[in-house]
This record gives sequence, C-alpha cells and structure tokens, in this order.
Amino acid sequence: MNEIINRLLRERFLAGELLVSALLSNILALASSLYVMQVLNRYVSQGIDSTLVTLTTGVVIAIGLEFGFRQIRHSLVSDINKIPNEEIATSVFAVLTRAQMFALSQIDPGKRREIVSGVTEVENAYTPSNINTILDVPFSLVFLFVLSLFSWLLALITVLFIGFIMFHTLVKSSTIKDATQEMKSGSALTGSIIETANREVETVRSFNAASYLKDQWIEKSDQVNVLRDKIGSNQGLIQTVTQSSTAFMSALIIAIGAVLVVRGDLDSGMLIAANILATRALQPFSRLASLRSAFEKADNALITLKEFVILPLEAERGSAKKKYSGSIELRDVAFFYPGSSTPLYESLSLTLEPGSLVFVVGESGTGKTTMAKMLVGLMTPVRGQILVDGLDLRQVVLEWWRRQVVYFPQEPSFLNASIEDNLRTLNPDLTAERLNEIINQAGLRTFVDESQEGLETLIRDNGRQLAVGIRRQLSLARALTTEGRLVVFDEMFDGLDAEGKTAVNQVLNQFVKEGRTVFIMSHRAAKDDAINAIIDLNSKPKPRITKFSESYPSGVAHRAPTAEEIALRDGDGS
Repeated sequence: MNEIINRLLRERFLAGELLVSALLSNILALASSLYVMQVLNRYVSQGIDSTLVTLTTGVVIAIGLEFGFRQIRHSLVSDINKIPNEEIATSVFAVLTRAQMFALSQIDPGKRREIVSGVTEVENAYTPSNINTILDVPFSLVFLFVLSLFSWLLALITVLFIGFIMFHTLVKSSTIKDATQEMKSGSALTGSIIETANREVETVRSFNAASYLKDQWIEKSDQVNVLRDKIGSNQGLIQTVTQSSTAFMSALIIAIGAVLVVRGDLDSGMLIAANILATRALQPFSRLASLRSAFEKADNALITLKEFVILPLEAERGSAKKKYSGSIELRDVAFFYPGSSTPLYESLSLTLEPGSLVFVVGESGTGKTTMAKMLVGLMTPVRGQILVDGLDLRQVVLEWWRRQVVYFPQEPSFLNASIEDNLRTLNPDLTAERLNEIINQAGLRTFVDESQEGLETLIRDNGRQLAVGIRRQLSLARALTTEGRLVVFDEMFDGLDAEGKTAVNQVLNQFVKEGRTVFIMSHRAAKDDAINAIIDLNSKPKPRITKFSESYPSGVAHRAPTAEEIALRDGDGS
C-alpha cells in the first residue's frame, strides 16, 4: 500500500483532484439507496405519478454524474501511474543492458527472468480499477454515517463484519506472502530447466540428459504446485469467507431491521435502504480482500526490483580522447572471483606502446577470457588499474572506449535482428561500401549471397542456429566495423575452417602493419619476431611476463603469426 501513497504524493495536484472525484462519486452513490427508500415511502403509499417521475429523474441524473466522476477517477489514476510504471520498466531494462557485467552475472538467469516479470506484476496490481478500490475504502464512512442515521445498531453490525473480513484477510495474507516468495524461487528453477531443454537441444539428446532434466523438472514442479495449491486454497478461502460474510450480514441486517420496523423504529423503505447502504459500505473491503494477493505479489516484486535496480551501472559520463593512440598500461592488476580461495592473477604490470603485439597464454580456466573482458571494459580489476593513453579505464566513457576496440570474443552471440543491424550496432553510420568490404574481409560473401534475404537475413536464437564457423566469421565482421586502435582476439581460430582462418590471418596482419596494439588470447605461444610480449597466465598467482622486441612503428611492414603457426603451438592442427 505504500506504493500507492508514494504515487499519489508524487502527483499531489492530480491526487487532490482524484480524492475530490472519489468523494463526489461516493456521495452520488447514496442516491440509489435513498431513491429506493423514497419510492417505497412516498410513491407506493400515495401513488402520485409525478413523485415517481421526479424521483426517477433525480436518481438517473445522480447515476449519470457518478458514472462521469468514476471515469474521471480512472483517467486521473492512469495519469498518476504513467510515470512510475515507465520509470520501473526503464530502470529494470537499463540494468539489464547497462549494469556492470560482473555484478549482473552474479544473478542466475532464471532469477533475472523472475525479477523482470515483476514489472508486469506491479503493473497488473496497481491498475486504475484496483487503486480506485483502495480509495473507496475510507469513503465507506459516508455510507456508514448515513446508515447510522437510520440505526446505530445496523451500522455497528456492518462495522463488525468489515472488521471480521479484514482480520481474516490479514491472517491468511501472511501465509500467502511467504508461500508466494517460495513459489517465485521455485518457478525460477523450473524456468531454468525448461530453458535448458529448449536451448540446449543437441546437448540434451547427445548425452542422454532427458531423464535427468525430467526428474529435476518433476521435483521442482511438484514443489511449486504444492505452493500454488496452498496459495490458491487460501485465496479461495478468503473469497468464500468474504462472499458468505456479505450474504450473512445482509440476512442479519434484514432480520434485525425487520424487528426494528415492527417496533416502529424503522419503516420498510428505510430497511431496504439500510441493507443497500450496508452492502455498499462492505463492498470496497470485499474487493480489497480479493485483491490482497495481487498487492502482496506486487509488493514482493517491488522489493526485489528495488534491490535489482541498485546494481552498479556502467558509467555514461567520464573521460574520452578525440583520438586514441593505442598505448595501454596494466598497473598492478589483480582479479579474483567471489568465493575463490586464490586470485586468478595479481601484481600484473606491463606497459605497451602503440603497435605492440602481445600473446596472453594459459590453459583453460587460467583467465584469458577474463583478461579480454577487462581490456574491453566488461569487467573491472579488483585491484590496480588499466590505463589507456594515461586514462584509467574506470573513468572513461565506456561507449566511447568500445568504439576504440576491435573485439573478437571466444563465444560470440548476436541480437535477434538482421545481419546488417548486428553489424551496425557499434557504427550506425557505416557506409554500404564499407559494409560490403567488411563482409569480404571476414570471408562472409558466400554466406551472405546464398542467404535468401542477404544482409536482411534475420538472426534467430541470438545466433545459436548458425554454424560455429559462420558465427565466428560474423563476429569478425562485427569487430571490423570499428577503427579501434586496440585489437583483442580471444581464441581467434576456434571453429574456423581454412577460409575463415585465412580471413583472420589477413585481418590480423593488416592490423599489425597499421601499428594497432594487438592482444591475442591463446593456449600457447612461441617466440616470434613480431611478438613484443607474452603474458603467461599458467604462472600463479603472478603471471610471468616475457618481453621481446620493442613495438614496430606504425606503417612498418611486419607480420603476425599465421594460423598454422599458432595451431602447431597449441597442439591443434585443425
């Protein structure tokens, strides 16, 4: 309920209009009960048609005005909701797309999906209709006040039933809240299992994992279903108790009211009107009881969303240079993952001039990909600095920095968009001529020409449906869309055929000739005239650095190691 108060306080002027509309609509709602009383007491007893016409005309006008004010209320709440709903959705999407990758990666993908679904739960709970139901609750006093003018006893009975319904709802809601939290966690796990079965089709079948996944899914689903049944049972009980209480109250009002009529304390018209007033006074509380679970879910979702949106975002402001030369310095860099007993590496220091060629070598799991991600600005050292032309990478505008980097990741993925759209994300102003040059450089010409839609061919499932070699070549083409002076190639020949390796070699040699600073992540490297330094991550915790020749001046012809040379070093002739 705090969320409703916060929304109203943000738009005080609209909230004021809303409260006035709520008051007027509830006062006008009295017309129907008073109409019944007047018809029974005045028209039925006297039979004067003009009286009936006057009363009917008056109640029709009142009903019309009530309808108008309720529509105004709906419109006002929609206006009040607009900005908060947009802010919640925008902030969540901003975290998904701009949060520091390391912080975001600590949250399981299934949990992230549940968090994002919380946006919908909040929007579904705080609708204009539901908020207006909440606003009607205090105005039930209007009906209780008029009812008390007829009979304080009937008003007291109504208050007792309202209290009983609210008490029962609060008791059951606490049980629903706890069960809902457990069910959300369980649903996240079942969602992860389903996603695995859906996305990892080949793995599930190749390694006979179907039985394992099925057993896991049944176990988690059973737990979720038990909780769902528990929640449904409590919700059903709340609804049943509320409906039965309303019917029982109405019967009690009629019974006691009839006694009062016989005693002369009420007339028949007042009795019927009293029953209508009691029902109208109870109605907002009955609806509130039925909405309680939705508000509980929304409140839980808001708590989780607020924790989610405080994840640190990548900086949108900071330093940038008009032209980056390609120099880079690693100064006492250290990195370790949470929970790890030893650092991945520490005390890593190396200064490189523009045009340097560096091999980062190590066995699987030694941190090559982590270092690549740190160079791109996706991850941050736990200690130390990465300086680019003297700027600390923590202080630069990362969108600017990534346009200075040619990044070829080990496991590329793509947007579910056209090939051309994927290639333009880093450089929207790329000319058609340059785009076609890139296609040729990456060895993708045959693939693009043979695709039915050419560059407009849609990539689905984030590129998973593409052959590994095509995915890697497409990643190379995307990397080439920048004119970055820093090149980061992570396991550059994995999954490539001879044509793909040739394309990578030609691109790499061109980069070296142009004097760009090149980092190559690989399993092994040998001495080569073109290599300036080797960072050996097999040496723990402090990597061993071997420095060779100084960097070549920009424009001097020299070459990078070929695919065959690197493959031989890695013990892989494929």
